[in-house]
Amino acid sequence: MEQGKIEQFKEAVAQCNSIVFFGGAGVSTESGIPDFRSTDGLYNQKYKYPPETIVSHSFYMQRTEEFYEFYKDKMLFPQAQPNAAHKKLAELEQAGKLKAVITQNIDGLHQAAGSKEVLELHGSVHRNYCTKCKKFFPLSYIVESKGIPTCDECGSIIKPDVVLYEEGLDQSILTRSINHIAKADMLIIGGTSLAVYPAAGLIDYFHGKYLVVINMASTPRDSYADIVINGKIGEVLSQIEV
Repeated sequence: MEQGKIEQFKEAVAQCNSIVFFGGAGVSTESGIPDFRSTDGLYNQKYKYPPETIVSHSFYMQRTEEFYEFYKDKMLFPQAQPNAAHKKLAELEQAGKLKAVITQNIDGLHQAAGSKEVLELHGSVHRNYCTKCKKFFPLSYIVESKGIPTCDECGSIIKPDVVLYEEGLDQSILTRSINHIAKADMLIIGGTSLAVYPAAGLIDYFHGKYLVVINMASTPRDSYADIVINGKIGEVLSQIEV
C-alpha cells in the first residue's frame, strides 16, 4: 500500500464535508463474508445450477425449497460483525463529514456499526416479509426455520427483502442515492469491481472534487479517479483521523 496515496487521501478527507461512500462485497470480506465474484467465490463454484440462476426471481418462485437451501447455506452470516471499515464510516458520519453509505451488500453491517443513512441497493437479509399478509420476520426466524420459512400467522411463504436477479431495484433508494452522489464533494468507491448494473452506473452522477477508488484489484473507473488505492478497505479507512 503506497503511503503517499494514503496521505493524499487523508488530506482530501480533511478538506471535504459532504462525503458519500459507495461500497460492495469487499467491504464485508474482512468480516468473514466471502466475495461471490472472487476466484474462490460463490460464482466460481460448481452447483447443480449456476448461483445466478438460484438467486433469481423465477427460481425462487418455481423451486422455492432449493432456493432456500442455497440461500440459508451460502448467503446468511448471522455471526458476522462490523469491521474497521464499517466502524470508520460510522465515525465519519457522526462527525458530520459523511452524508451517506450506498451499499450493494445485504448483510446490515453498516447499521450494526452505527451508520444511520444507509441506502441498501440490493435489500437486506434482516428484513423478511410474508408474501400474503406482509408480516415482518427477522433474520433469526429464517435461520431457525426448517425447509421453506412460512408465516406463523397465515402460513404463506416468506420472502427475503433482497433484490434477486430479474427483479428491479427500489426506485426511491435509487433516487436518494443519486441525490447524495450529485451533492457530494468526495465519492469513495470501496470494495467493488463495479461490475453490477444499474448500481455501478450511479457513480456517473458524481461531479464533485475527489473521486477515490479503494479496491484490492483494478476497476473500470480507476482512470477517472483522483486517488486510487489498492488495498483492503478496512486497513485504508482505519488510517483516517476523524
